Amino acid sequence: MSGTTTGATTGVARPADLSEAELEWLHMGPFDGGVAGLVRRIRRILDVSQRGLARLLGVSQSAVARWETERTSPRVSVLQRMLRLAGVAVSLHDESTGERVEPMRADGARARNGNRYPAHVDLRVTGWWVPREFRDMTSIDYFTSVDRSRRLETPCIRYRTCPHRRRVERMLFGTPVDHPARRQLRAEAVHLDEERLARRSRTVRPRPAV
Repeated sequence: MSGTTTGATTGVARPADLSEAELEWLHMGPFDGGVAGLVRRIRRILDVSQRGLARLLGVSQSAVARWETERTSPRVSVLQRMLRLAGVAVSLHDESTGERVEPMRADGARARNGNRYPAHVDLRVTGWWVPREFRDMTSIDYFTSVDRSRRLETPCIRYRTCPHRRRVERMLFGTPVDHPARRQLRAEAVHLDEERLARRSRTVRPRPAV
């Protein structure tokens, strides 16, 4: 009996003593062809010519030819469409650790004007939001504003703009992988309220009995 077996679906002779990773390399080959090689791989999976892929994507055949000769590259949206057509999922990994790298979340916190916070900064909650002119407020106005923000679930969110300070904080506390969702920031503001109440209860001394 020979040392090879035949794949049930592919009909390709393969050594029986190879690992799964080695078999994959044998069938697929090394993947280092960049975007041009990926486009060719997708055409092979779909079993279409350049003209056929162009028809599926709604582009010209010359555009596909330029992708495969590395004269240009497809837009990310077009590349995603190709991957979906081929049933291929692509994942990113950190080169040093091998950990998977995910896109930033879609439900990340937003500023009061609806804009996203800068992607490179680390967000932190300092309490409930009050107007910038709170220093000119009376105590009643200040706590009224805090109570209103608490009811509206609007925490006060800050971040460092100084790169050096960010580096120091990240060395001490680590680098967050993403911005928190709004619900997580609300929960942090509630937690800060609870901590303040706990500290206040510890500092208030009971009156001596008469």
